[in-house]
Amino acid sequence: MAKKKGFMTPERKKKLRTLLRKKAAEELKKEQERKAEERLRVIAERCGTKADLDNASTDELKKICQQYFDKWYGLEGEMFFLQREVILRDLQINELTISVSDMKGKFIKPTLKKVSKY
Repeated sequence: MAKKKGFMTPERKKKLRTLLRKKAAEELKKEQERKAEERLRVIAERCGTKADLDNASTDELKKICQQYFDKWYGLEGEMFFLQREVILRDLQINELTISVSDMKGKFIKPTLKKVSKY
């Protein structure tokens, strides 16, 4: 009886590996392009389009500056309220953990430091 050759010869394995590498490289490139487009879209959504400052008159520049200031002012106010909310939530979490430890009756004993007698 003649021995049957294996299905995956070294040449086939090598060709399959190269095809898989090419496919993975293409997918990686597509993913990077998609992420870059998403990043640009998010930046445009958050910041708006870039204003043409070179060809603008003084009145237009004042309007543009006022728009940027209004946007900045609104974002600063929103940031203040978000920071305040985070601080309040941290305090609530701390109070709840204290109340839970009180209910269990287990307290964390602080580590005592060795002090010399003299």
